[in-house]
Amino acid sequence: MTKAEFGKLPDGKAVDRFTLTNASGMEVQVLNYGGIVTALRVPDRNGKLDDIVLGYDTMEPYVRNPSYFGAIVGRYANRIANGKFTLDGMTYTLATNNRPNSLHGGTKGFDKVVWTAKESTSAGAASVALTYKSADGEEGFPGNLNITVTYTVTDKNELVIEYRGTSDKATPVNLSHHSYFNLAGAGTGDVLGHQLTLHADSFTPTDATLIPTDVIAPVQATPFDFRTATTIGARINDSYEQLRQASGYDHNFVIRRQAAGMVLAARVVEPTTGRVMEVSTTEPGVQLYTSNTLNAVGKAGKTYGKYSAFCLETQHYPDSPNKPQFPSTILRPGSEYSSKTVYAFSVVK
Repeated sequence: MTKAEFGKLPDGKAVDRFTLTNASGMEVQVLNYGGIVTALRVPDRNGKLDDIVLGYDTMEPYVRNPSYFGAIVGRYANRIANGKFTLDGMTYTLATNNRPNSLHGGTKGFDKVVWTAKESTSAGAASVALTYKSADGEEGFPGNLNITVTYTVTDKNELVIEYRGTSDKATPVNLSHHSYFNLAGAGTGDVLGHQLTLHADSFTPTDATLIPTDVIAPVQATPFDFRTATTIGARINDSYEQLRQASGYDHNFVIRRQAAGMVLAARVVEPTTGRVMEVSTTEPGVQLYTSNTLNAVGKAGKTYGKYSAFCLETQHYPDSPNKPQFPSTILRPGSEYSSKTVYAFSVVK
């Protein structure tokens, strides 16, 4: 584990970058600004390391970061309809930064704050724990929320992300990680040939503003059926209404599970390099996003365009505070928010 200054914020505050490595050379770089993963290097079938996440080389574009590259998103990941919800008889108003909705915590979500970092190492693992206190009323949310997010790299070629939090008032909490993955290497082209398996029998269709309707729909006989390995691009241009209005996939899938705890949610294989990523989580849902409107210049001057990466954001369902039929995201005093996601990397020959 190493620590170095990455850059400075407009107010002059320094931002640190932590580099976590394991015995086989896997490397993850994390900022204490936004908990942003700026690089993730894993081997291909020949042992060659490549950086497989989109991002920037310097601090300044991360301050803007409209695409949330690599960040912790919250206090509420994904969308809340019309930037409003009612809790215990009180109506709360949030920033509508994704008009007409609130997205990823508002104008200054957890992706745009400096976290307090603490490094640690143990047998076969290196970790950095990030803590942040989100004050009562911040971005319109109730309650003083104390959050710790821990990134761990293990000798099993895993990136483990653990989230914990407590609040002194009832409040919605839904945190996620927003890396954009291209298993062939960031900036090498599109991800339409990546083979995706999602362990999900249903998904939550959306309206034109990407807010879930009241329906949980089966994936069977739709372009959303990834229950067996299917390339991401196989049906992305179908005339199916849900794909048309999002210009691709930007949908929450309901993870198949029999009980609480860790389950395998997704597996992605990149055939040319042999890289495999498996995503396991305690969360009930995962958002598949295929960079439908992306247009940015990133690391090494490479252009990131439409479909140049995919996101698998483990989460509770979008707009859950306004949909009592969805699993609850309300954290109450005396309870603890707890969530865990593991990104495990391997290869196929």
